[in-house]
Amino acid sequence: MQDNVLLSVRDLRTWFELRRWVFARAGYVRAVDGVSFDLPRGEALALVGESGSGKTTLARTILGLYKPTSGEILFEGVNLGTLNRREMRKYRANLGYVMQDPYGALPPFLSLRSILAEPMRIHGISDRKEQNRRINDVLEEVKLTPVNDFLTKFPHMLSGGQQQRAVIARAMILRPKLIGADEPVSMLDASVRVEILKLLRRIQESHNLAVIYITHDLSTVRYFSERIFIMYAAKTVEKAPVDRLLSNHLHPYTKALLAAIPDPDPKNAETFRDIPPGEPPSLVNPPSGCRFHPRCPRAIEGLCDVKEPPAFEPEPEHFVECWLYRGEGDAGTA
Repeated sequence: MQDNVLLSVRDLRTWFELRRWVFARAGYVRAVDGVSFDLPRGEALALVGESGSGKTTLARTILGLYKPTSGEILFEGVNLGTLNRREMRKYRANLGYVMQDPYGALPPFLSLRSILAEPMRIHGISDRKEQNRRINDVLEEVKLTPVNDFLTKFPHMLSGGQQQRAVIARAMILRPKLIGADEPVSMLDASVRVEILKLLRRIQESHNLAVIYITHDLSTVRYFSERIFIMYAAKTVEKAPVDRLLSNHLHPYTKALLAAIPDPDPKNAETFRDIPPGEPPSLVNPPSGCRFHPRCPRAIEGLCDVKEPPAFEPEPEHFVECWLYRGEGDAGTA
């Protein structure tokens, strides 16, 4: 284990059981199905894909909110599957979570001070002076100032941007090493989104935080992440540094995602976009072989529909699970 690696995920699977009746199994939803990667300290990793691709389930499994069906999650070299209840609570103190809906993430019946004090109380930080010091520091950091003006406010008294700043403050109150940010700006006004992303980036860099940034918006990842993982149907189909993937995207699904980005130029309104037809497959009964092959315009009959592709490395640090790149290097964990 390298000292710089904070998190290692090995062949992770998170399946949810379906039941037709009380005792009769109807199958499983394969929400995450064989994902592996390493996340160094201080790196921001973007998980990108359309709804239902498994991004949020993967992040919540890493954060300990879902129990994995199989595979391993190692945090600082420790296998989370070996931890007891007390040890899991200690692990969760190293994590922060920024949810998509800031208003739904904040309990409406608590003041901001109580919201920020609650995680400290749960994790044994009961000294009032220490609580106040941490609360003041974190509110200053997220720019909810003057601090005394915000301590007694309830969530409904804050604007959407202020609510998301409060959510970020709560995520940072225990001084975590890893933050999960699930679509942190998708419910905010366009004018506020840039401010919140800059705030998250500044906090990440100043605290050397690892960040898992979940989004479907490829236009924001260039400014926030070092690496991008493209997810489709519970799998990571392409992994690369941000600039490399955006300038040389390889997987047909990645090309489709980029083609779907809206173009603000009205001159291009009538331009035809070659976007694959159809819908993502059912995760209860996913297709054999490559999961994108039913929609892929370049699918190879007798191969893509039969055998699941491994990860190839056509160029350094650029991994793609696609048979179009066979013979260009079989890869291990990225």
